[in-house]
Amino acid sequence: QVQLVESGGGLVRPGGSLRLSCAASGRYFTDYNMAWFRQSPGKEREFVAGISWNFDLTWTSASVKGRFTISKDFSKDNTKKTVALQMNSLKPEDTAVYYCAAGSKTSSYSSDFESWGQGTQVTVSS
Repeated sequence: QVQLVESGGGLVRPGGSLRLSCAASGRYFTDYNMAWFRQSPGKEREFVAGISWNFDLTWTSASVKGRFTISKDFSKDNTKKTVALQMNSLKPEDTAVYYCAAGSKTSSYSSDFESWGQGTQVTVSS
């Protein structure tokens, strides 16, 4: 089982930037792909971006491509591993709870991801 903890959400004005982080731990978690999803009230959970731990591979939703960037980071002693989502040029429609997820497939479907974080709220408003 992979444990995921998100951080970095908050309130930002339209056009602003935020950086979300997901701290990953647990046995064999580097065997998984990681992704960010988001969910707004009354809407289904939506794929945002994904990344492979072991390969130089990312995939991004068309709705955020060119504005959001997913990346991975390892601490020097390799004990801490994080996946970040840099969000630029934010729009009010980006307002949602953002979730970090881990799964074995290169996928944009939430059903293909087995482990989830608790979510972090992002609000884009003037």
